[in-house]
Amino acid sequence: MATYITTPIYYVNAMPHLGHAYTTVVADTYARFRRLCGDEVRFQTGTDEHGEKIVEAAEKEGVSPREYVDRVSDAFRHAWPALAIEPDHFIRTTYPEHVRTVQAILQQVYDQGDIYFDEYSGLYCTGCERFLTEKELVDGNCPDHQKPPKEITEQNYFFRMSKYQDWLIDHIKSHPEFITPERYRNEVLSFLSEPLEDLCISRPVSRLTWGIELPFDKNFVTYVWFDALINYLTGVGWPDGPDFEKFWSVAEHVIAKDILKPHAIYWPTMLRAMGVAPYRRLHVHGYWNVDDTKMSKSIGNVVRPHELVDEYGVDTVRYFMLREMSFGLDASFSGEALVARQNSDLANDLGNLFSRSLTMVNKYAGGRVPEPVESEITATDRELIQAVENMLATYQREMNEFGFSRALQAVWEVIGMLNRFIVTNAPWELAKEEGREQRLMTVLYFLVESLRILALVLRPVMPVAAGKMAAALGMEREMQEATLETAGRWGLMRPGTEIERGPQLFPRLDRKKNKQKQQPAKPAKKQPKQQKDQAGDEGLITFEQFGKVELRVAEIVAAEKIKKADKLLKLTVRVPEERTIVAGIAKFYQPEELIGKQVIVVANLKPAKLMGVTSQGMLLAAKEKDADGNERLVLSTVSAPVAPGSRVA
Repeated sequence: MATYITTPIYYVNAMPHLGHAYTTVVADTYARFRRLCGDEVRFQTGTDEHGEKIVEAAEKEGVSPREYVDRVSDAFRHAWPALAIEPDHFIRTTYPEHVRTVQAILQQVYDQGDIYFDEYSGLYCTGCERFLTEKELVDGNCPDHQKPPKEITEQNYFFRMSKYQDWLIDHIKSHPEFITPERYRNEVLSFLSEPLEDLCISRPVSRLTWGIELPFDKNFVTYVWFDALINYLTGVGWPDGPDFEKFWSVAEHVIAKDILKPHAIYWPTMLRAMGVAPYRRLHVHGYWNVDDTKMSKSIGNVVRPHELVDEYGVDTVRYFMLREMSFGLDASFSGEALVARQNSDLANDLGNLFSRSLTMVNKYAGGRVPEPVESEITATDRELIQAVENMLATYQREMNEFGFSRALQAVWEVIGMLNRFIVTNAPWELAKEEGREQRLMTVLYFLVESLRILALVLRPVMPVAAGKMAAALGMEREMQEATLETAGRWGLMRPGTEIERGPQLFPRLDRKKNKQKQQPAKPAKKQPKQQKDQAGDEGLITFEQFGKVELRVAEIVAAEKIKKADKLLKLTVRVPEERTIVAGIAKFYQPEELIGKQVIVVANLKPAKLMGVTSQGMLLAAKEKDADGNERLVLSTVSAPVAPGSRVA
């Protein structure tokens, strides 16, 4: 099978921002997913470089339009490698082959009578570079640019778009997948319920010269949208290039909702007039708001993709975008939300699973994939296999339908199950028990095989981290060639494969917290003078004094040794907020066996710095010596799981 996936070509009147990055990450992820499905894929992006706004932007900077578009187009081209985005083709509307394609299409449509010359009076928005109808205005203003359009009268060429209105309505109704999600399909059908006007497709050179000249009238240049949309055909060699038939029949476009009308109405009718089949699917996503406010240069909240990657890393940014936005709806970006995803989903869940599993394989299986023993496989183990197989089916379905957030949710449900699998089976305990080696090896095999499948499905979303996982599992080359058909099933990990400890996938990030104002302490109440302590009261505390000690249940989400401190472990606990506690338990507990444990902590202990690490609490534990004088320490915990942060009364 073949897949042709495109982003819109980005208008070069502004530098790349979060919205551009999201659209392009989505297209790149889908391209990688379709390759994982075994497809031959063509992924195209590029820049839209003609029109009045380009001339205005160039004039403001004191350069020619050509100098301006070359610089900004180059900025877009170089923005994508930092996000691990790998298009097969980058197109520019100033390329000679695109100019030739646009002029050939204009001439064809003109010759068949679907372009005509007429005078028109209307409301023109310079920001949109098109005429608006009265119905589109909000309080007399353009809804996108918040300015009243200018009423102008001029002669121009028009495309008979209205001629194809009935055909377009029928096509949308008979092809439910043509515009997704459904809300945008309904929006287009609602718009088409009113008579469609013909489309003005030219601008007189007396007003604009920076554009593609009409082949049948040198006094006019092409309207920027009629020019830009044709890039999707130029990129696959319309009309008779060797790749045209193969890729155009499966074309899919990814756009933001602000350009729905040109892609869902102008473009299909243009294709119909040309005698070319319409694209297969149009995928429409919502806006990214920043801290619940729409991005705007005027208020200075525009997020640049390279800055995000520099601060958080490429895989974290890609994962956050795809997990946080439900495709089709608006989403809100904030540094706090991104850090939360990094620390919770990536560092705590995936990173700890990866690190703990490989550490135990190295420690208990000599650094090689162990052989599972059929007789040691339990009903719970088979439930894990079934969960992995269910996840693979859900993942494929949701990724194909652009349900990236739901696909990742299914993956993370399995990651959570695997972390619980470790706690329940406690490999460190199995290693101590005589006669349990076969069970231990079976448990470790289940962990490694699960990591292999996770590396496979995460490859389209987080290519760098997935590559590190594959390398640590000794399957770097195999994973590069793997597909879901050949590798997406249980039991393919070869026993004896050498395993590395692997790098830390996702370091934890410090949360940026607003400092809370400290409330002044209330003066202590004056206590009545005691005449004499009663016998036996020496060393006892009052109920009021005990009440000042805040004991809470904490869940350990990360654990690591502190360099040059043999007795200390650095723990990250959730109570329910995350905090660091340094505990002197390294002689009694390995870091990997602590993850997921619920312990009792003193939550209101004054912070103290130990070996350069600030500790924000203290764990409770029982300590004793056996008959031989050996010390034993057991952490205090609860008899059944409770919500982290629960008060111990």
